[in-house]
Amino acid sequence: MPLRSTFTRFFAMEAASGLLLIAAAILALIINNSPLSWLYNGLLETPVAVQVGALQIAKPLLLWINDGLMALFFLLIGLEVKREVLDGQLSKPSQIVLPGAAAIGGMLVPALIYWFLNRDNPPALNGWAIPTATDIAFALGVLALLGKRVPTSLKLFLMTLAIIDDLGAIVIIAIFYSGALSTLSLMLAAACIAALVAMNRMGVVKLGPYMIIGLILWVCVLKSGVHATLAGVTLAFCIPLRTRNAEPSPALALEHALHPWVSFGILPLFAFANAGLSLSGVTIESFTHFVPMGIAIGLLLGKTIGVFGLTWLAVKTGIAALPAGANWGQVLGVAILCGIGFTMSLFVGSLAFEPGSSEYAGMDRMGILTGSLFAALIGYAVTAAASRRNKPLAS
Repeated sequence: MPLRSTFTRFFAMEAASGLLLIAAAILALIINNSPLSWLYNGLLETPVAVQVGALQIAKPLLLWINDGLMALFFLLIGLEVKREVLDGQLSKPSQIVLPGAAAIGGMLVPALIYWFLNRDNPPALNGWAIPTATDIAFALGVLALLGKRVPTSLKLFLMTLAIIDDLGAIVIIAIFYSGALSTLSLMLAAACIAALVAMNRMGVVKLGPYMIIGLILWVCVLKSGVHATLAGVTLAFCIPLRTRNAEPSPALALEHALHPWVSFGILPLFAFANAGLSLSGVTIESFTHFVPMGIAIGLLLGKTIGVFGLTWLAVKTGIAALPAGANWGQVLGVAILCGIGFTMSLFVGSLAFEPGSSEYAGMDRMGILTGSLFAALIGYAVTAAASRRNKPLAS
């Protein structure tokens, strides 16, 4: 088989993005716990500066990845959310009830577990949102490994749940993880948003003007104190999905163009830059401290209880029905898979406990990696066992 064909088939797999995330995280762990650790840390701490006149943006490479490249990830999320709301799984209230209830449970219960374990430690409480996230690429990648044994409706349930979960993460970041605000930068950002909305209303379908103003918006948001990645979501909501004269949709065109770069470039790079936990000096306390324990238990147990519990309640009260062809065992497996926080949890963790300024910066990664790993393994095993049954259980 030609090499080109092999790579084409690999990147076409649903599981490919999740597998690359795993590989990137493992590579980061290996390098940062080897004699090359100086190279890993030195690379991430490399200062990178861009200056135009009096305007200067100077950050270490790690923050360019987290604040810059991840803005493109959130741009893609925004485009997917807009498409789903207008034309997809989120366009009808009946389609939102079950995954919406599951997503709410999957955010509330992990946050409550983390809060309960860390309630007497105010600095640690800043990490309450870390276990509320679900890594959509990783979770879908694990589920995709089961192939046709899992009904398509269950995959759509997980995808819709994860999209709603991402919306929740966006709101949480905007409200709870923004710094001191700059009035001037916010006013300039508002002017950029007004220009984007005006172009949308005027029927502008060329992507160029949107991307130029979007870049200016990113700089303004970066300087404003609001997290810069939210500029990506805002830009996505302003790019037209539908056009007036049967012209190609700019939102769909951008989504299709971004998807491979985000899935197979930006997210693995983010995982590599943020998952490199040093195991030097790791002790039993590294796992039993309430910060990593709260995150790990929140992801593994909190997500399972929240997602499965609210799903069961919605079905039993008659306001929603199980995904067609799925049984309760498969739903339980998917609920456990939702505990794979990884990318989004690492991202929120980098905001809650900033590396170099928080004593919990390494501890949060310990909890994220542990909880996500067990959620992936147990979730896969439970879903695989439940999928061996020929008939779904009665709901």
